[in-house]
Amino acid sequence: MGSLVHVKEATIVTPSEPTPNRVLSLSALDSQLFLRFTIEYLLVYKAHPGLDPRATTARVKAALAKALVPYYPLAGRVRAKPDGSGTGLEVVCRAQGVLFIEAGSDHNVNEFEKAPRFVTQWRKLLSFHVADVLKGAPPMVVQLTWLKDGNAALGVGINHCLCDGIGSAEFLNSFAELACTSQTKLAEFKFKPIPVWDRHLLNPAPFKPSRNNYNNSLSHPEFNRVPDLCGFLARFSNERLVPTSFIFNKTCLNELKKVAFSTSRLSESNYSSFEVLSAHIWRSWARALNLPSNQILKLLFSINVRDRIKPSPPSGYYGNAFVLGCAQTSVKDLTEKGLGYATMLVKRAKERVDSEFVKSVVESVSHSRASPDSVGVLILSQWSRLGLEKVDLGMGKPVHVGPICCDRYCLLLPVFNQTDAVKAMVAVPTTAAQRYEHLLRSFCI
Repeated sequence: MGSLVHVKEATIVTPSEPTPNRVLSLSALDSQLFLRFTIEYLLVYKAHPGLDPRATTARVKAALAKALVPYYPLAGRVRAKPDGSGTGLEVVCRAQGVLFIEAGSDHNVNEFEKAPRFVTQWRKLLSFHVADVLKGAPPMVVQLTWLKDGNAALGVGINHCLCDGIGSAEFLNSFAELACTSQTKLAEFKFKPIPVWDRHLLNPAPFKPSRNNYNNSLSHPEFNRVPDLCGFLARFSNERLVPTSFIFNKTCLNELKKVAFSTSRLSESNYSSFEVLSAHIWRSWARALNLPSNQILKLLFSINVRDRIKPSPPSGYYGNAFVLGCAQTSVKDLTEKGLGYATMLVKRAKERVDSEFVKSVVESVSHSRASPDSVGVLILSQWSRLGLEKVDLGMGKPVHVGPICCDRYCLLLPVFNQTDAVKAMVAVPTTAAQRYEHLLRSFCI
């Protein structure tokens, strides 16, 4: 059973000042089929002694209303474009508002130091889950929950079609900064960066046909289908998933780099922490699942393209500005060829992404509704570099940053007061959990 969460109040918060009444188009990247879900963040805070929950809740609500003025599309409603294409989305902006929930819970702050016991243990810390944003639900939900020990948890759901991780983190930091700003200084508050819509920049219209033949399916393995040789999807659907989390400190990351270098070709001179860690997680996951040697596996991960395309989106662009990097190989090669081989695959996947590649992705998702498959796939997302660890609502920096539900998608998370450390959180099938955790720790003992 999950812990008890009692909703005290649920209200609609609208922008604190008049905002434009208009319909805004989302970009081709925003409108992708696989982004029509809600990103759900969980930030946990240790409250200062003497903190007044009622005053804090009022301050957070007021800050949310203020933040929604320049970010007014987040208070709109998403719908399919009426052109009948079925691919494009738009936002009807009428200051309809976002859902704000205040709740109490019998959770305590120490529970969040380790992985939840089951996937949905923390589900009610964001009580309202938006399964389909196209049915008229608010695209953003914010829940402030007071824990039984006097501390607090902030649950935030933002539909992915409106913004990516970088964009949502920029919004949350502005919202938090407003919550810490005194009433007398609110009029002088400056949003940094100033939010920018400009979604047309990531539509196919401004792009000329790509010089390189990136449009064929061989060039976009992230959208290819591979055969399911082992009941992969059924296993993840039918078997209970066990949440896991493990912290990799700087020493451990350096050890992984040494192992990757020692098992690489001499031409490879430098690997990033992300490349070696994602490769190590991928290999540990594959080995623990005990899959057939000829099953094709993919590691999909998001690559920010703000600095990889011309022209670059302006500072403050909070729409989806990422594409999927794809490392692909067989179970046999991934598990037998060593960490250096897997790290090289991740590095090569990153290096493929340039302006022409992004243009090709935009064309593919616009015209063929290309979307990634789930067979043999581990999706990894790097939340540790978004700035979520800085979101201070007046209670200090969060002591825990993570998802509402720990699921089959692997998240790299920031670690409180350890800037060089990363927490890896993912849920794996019960039969693989113990071996996965053992393999993950194997270089870090």
